[in-house]
Amino acid sequence: MLSVDELDLLEAIRETGSLSRAAARLGKAPSTISYAARQLEARFDALLFDRRRYRLQLTPAGQLLAEEAARLQQDISLVTKRVKQVAGGWEDRLTIVTDELMEFDILLPVITAFDKQQSGVSLRIVHEILGGTWEALRDGRADLVIGATNEPPPIQKLRWAELGVMEWVFAVAPHHPLARAPEPIQSEALLAHRAIVVADTSRNVQARSYGVLGGQAVFAVPSMAAKIRAQREGFGVGWLPHARVQSLLDRGDLVAKQLEAPREPNTLYIGWRGEHVGRALQWWVDRLKDPALAEQLVQGIDRFR
Repeated sequence: MLSVDELDLLEAIRETGSLSRAAARLGKAPSTISYAARQLEARFDALLFDRRRYRLQLTPAGQLLAEEAARLQQDISLVTKRVKQVAGGWEDRLTIVTDELMEFDILLPVITAFDKQQSGVSLRIVHEILGGTWEALRDGRADLVIGATNEPPPIQKLRWAELGVMEWVFAVAPHHPLARAPEPIQSEALLAHRAIVVADTSRNVQARSYGVLGGQAVFAVPSMAAKIRAQREGFGVGWLPHARVQSLLDRGDLVAKQLEAPREPNTLYIGWRGEHVGRALQWWVDRLKDPALAEQLVQGIDRFR
């Protein structure tokens, strides 16, 4: 590893092309700079400076050393900054897993507010679905989960809070056969029609689906946006977040139907593990407990207005 003085020497010679000018820049005698250059070459047992020309230049080996030393110096500076960051109570990084029900756009103002803390914490935000959300927290792939469904499972040192309640509506395309079916629709009548579901991303437990009857054909899609689109096209039927599709219902692009067995609203949760709560995680938990933000997250964005 080069010292700061050695790195400065290489950079000064590279930029000035002269021992005397390099010495003037560094505020040292030319003889001192010349001696330091010879010592550096002896240390690496390589010719680092081309003295054959009028303008002193770094050899290819000297150029490589200067470039790599500068990169390493920058790495050390970043590590030093990160160490101070963690010593100040901030995490090095924070991984947030949101259920796919949570729309990323709603988090943008929160991310903007977090950036103003100038914490240096690296953020990573990813989606999981249904059981995959809690599983990410349990398996250590998440520091914080947002919008997890169902009651919190047994996870060591789990801490959680309710985010809000999501209402659902059973909806079909206006040209779908069930759009004209008498209400309430009996469960037996649903078996003849394919259910659209968002695929559970759980890796280690049996995948779950809501609103699917035993023996009913299933079409699994990757997101709630895809599910809404599939149902608008008449590819199948299923439950949708009521607030998010209200304008589609108002325009008649989707038709709400009453079922014999209605679906209960879902309580959504935030969850984190309490063994070590850094300043970044605490900041996010406190912000998510704001009722106004929580309502926005649960209701989502009606993109069809």
